Amino acid sequence: MSNNKISTKELEKRSKNRKEDIRGCYYRDQTAIIHSRPFRRLKHKTQVFFSPDDDHVCTRIEHVLHVATIAATVCKGLKSKKDSKWELNEDLAYSIGLGHDLGHTPFGHAGESQLSYILGGGNSFVHEINSYRVVEKLINRGQGLNLTYAVKDGIICHNGENFEQSIKPDFRVKDLDLINNRKVYPSTYEGCIVRFSDKIAYLGRDIEDAIVADFIKKEQIPGAIQKQIGTSNGEIINFLILDLIENSTEGEISFSKECHQLMTELKVFNYQFIYNHPRIKEYEKYCKRIVLTLYNYLTQLYCSNHWDIEWYLRKENLDFDKFFGNYLNGMQKFYKNEKNVNNWTEGDLGKQIVTDYISGMTDKFAIDCMREISIPRPIEFKPRLKRID
Repeated sequence: MSNNKISTKELEKRSKNRKEDIRGCYYRDQTAIIHSRPFRRLKHKTQVFFSPDDDHVCTRIEHVLHVATIAATVCKGLKSKKDSKWELNEDLAYSIGLGHDLGHTPFGHAGESQLSYILGGGNSFVHEINSYRVVEKLINRGQGLNLTYAVKDGIICHNGENFEQSIKPDFRVKDLDLINNRKVYPSTYEGCIVRFSDKIAYLGRDIEDAIVADFIKKEQIPGAIQKQIGTSNGEIINFLILDLIENSTEGEISFSKECHQLMTELKVFNYQFIYNHPRIKEYEKYCKRIVLTLYNYLTQLYCSNHWDIEWYLRKENLDFDKFFGNYLNGMQKFYKNEKNVNNWTEGDLGKQIVTDYISGMTDKFAIDCMREISIPRPIEFKPRLKRID
């Protein structure tokens, strides 16, 4: 039984038929996501602070784990309320949380905004939509993970940037391939819970990391927030989760008016003192330059050589060329089919390939590739006996 008004059959449907096993369909999706390469790479992708030296500063992988556990906790809390009629699936919420940022770029939102700028401005590149593309199409050499509809819907509709007070599911089975903006709402209550869990996860954690980075002092946090919510990540998460559980009804997932006002104030504070901090903005310049340089390099490389895999893999080529050639070799069948289905030009296809490749990079890999194409290899001299004068 579920509160969702879409049939269980539709929510659990996969693109390719698959016999389910003892794990259940949504727990199976969790394991598929965890074992995927894009998930592993999240540990080296920026959340807010670029390439931190401190091992305890939040990276993208920690963020998705926070979101997943918060979402599952909210589901448990709603089900445990006195006289509760909530029928929610924690495994579904957890799966959406794990997968919601698999399509995020290196260097966090700086990388995302730069790819959008390169591709034409506005929201030309949207990480929510790209996360769906990753799980549905790109993983496993173009085969995807074959996740359930409900998980994929929650991933593509997770937009955590808008700060609504309440959300209602859009109880429709949507064609997810046609979604091209952030205005679409999830088809399930679990998906709505993940949208709010995304906010809960980063508001407090970013403050905690900013204090360690000496961006802010704890005393700077607005008095109302200190008094009513707290100043530590744990206090903030606890307050917001309990408020969401207390104020959600069977019709919508909702914060109280007072809590929503405090969250909005906290968001404004974070933007002013953390996300727009001069040191963050300075790092963003470098990160955007890296993304632009890599994009231009790979675009030229593809335009010159297309599918000549042997050329990319020549011994004398840069490692970066070889990495890209190996990627093309593994994805050749998928991309050629996508070109035919979408009636793309070779230029359109090249743009998509390069975008996919860069968006999958970790911060470290992007920096290493930038270094390789920017700094010449040292000239190798034959070994010789040392002179002794």
